[in-house]
Amino acid sequence: MLYLGCPVWANPQWKNLIFNSKLDPSDFLANYSRYFNSVEGNTSFYADPSPQTVMRWKEQSSDGFRFTLKVPKRLSHQFQQFQHAELQLWLDLIAPLADKLAMVHLQLPAYFSPEHVSWLKQMLNALCSSFSVAVEVRHPVFFDKAEHEIGLNRLLRDFDAERVIFDSRALFSVPATTAALLDAQRKKPYLPVHAVALTKQPMLRFVGTDDMAINQHYYQPWLGKVRQWLDEGKTPFCFFHSPDNLTAPQLARQFVLDLGIDHPIQAPWPEQQSQLSLL
Repeated sequence: MLYLGCPVWANPQWKNLIFNSKLDPSDFLANYSRYFNSVEGNTSFYADPSPQTVMRWKEQSSDGFRFTLKVPKRLSHQFQQFQHAELQLWLDLIAPLADKLAMVHLQLPAYFSPEHVSWLKQMLNALCSSFSVAVEVRHPVFFDKAEHEIGLNRLLRDFDAERVIFDSRALFSVPATTAALLDAQRKKPYLPVHAVALTKQPMLRFVGTDDMAINQHYYQPWLGKVRQWLDEGKTPFCFFHSPDNLTAPQLARQFVLDLGIDHPIQAPWPEQQSQLSLL
C-alpha cells in the first residue's frame, strides 16, 4: 500500500482542481481524502486543534485515510527541559485519531545536535509508547555516514521509529525567480539525501518546483525505491510539496502515473469532470 499526500488538505487555491469551485472549506478534508489517502498534517506544528476539530477530522476523512501529525513546535524545538506533562496533554488530544493516525512526525530544527540526544531519547520513550513515530533531523552532522548518523539510526531502530527522508534537490536546482521560490528556498533545508528505511513505514518528503519536467528528473530514483519498498511489503508514505503548494496535487499525481500503480489519485478531478461534461 502506498500512502500519498500533500502538506495540507485545506488549500483554497485547489478549487477548480481537486475541489469544486463552490465547495465550502468545511468540506475540504472529505473531498481531499477522495484522492489522497494521507496528509502531512502541518497544521498541528503551529497550533493545537480543539477536541471538536480532532473529532471532525476523524469523521470527515475516508475509512482508509491515514494522518501524520507533527509534534507542536513549542515541544519539538525546546531542548532545555523535557516537557513531559505538556507532551502528554497533546498526545491525549490527538488520541481519538488513533485508528487513523499512521505516524507522529517529530521535526527537529537545524540546531538539534548530538548534544541533545538524551532529550530525544525521552521524547521517543514518550511518543513511541502511544504511536508510531518518524523523526526528521536537519543538522548536517547527522548526514556524515559515520559516527553521528550511525548512532542516530541505531537509536531510532531501538525505538522502532522511522527517519524522515527530505529531498529538496529539485527545489534548489532552479534560481529563485519568483516570490514563492524565494520563500521556499529560504525556509526549506538543502541537505544530503539518504534513502533509509528503518521500519516498515518509510517516509519521503519531496519538495519540487512548478516545472513538472524538472520534478520528474529528480524523482526518477524514487520510482525504483518506492517500487522496491512495496515489493518488500513495506508501506511507504510519500508527501509532495511545490513552492507555494499550488501544484503539489499535480506533482503527486504525476509521480503515481510514472510509478505505474493503481491509486485513488488517478480518479477524475472536478476540473476534468467539468471538461468531460462539456463534450
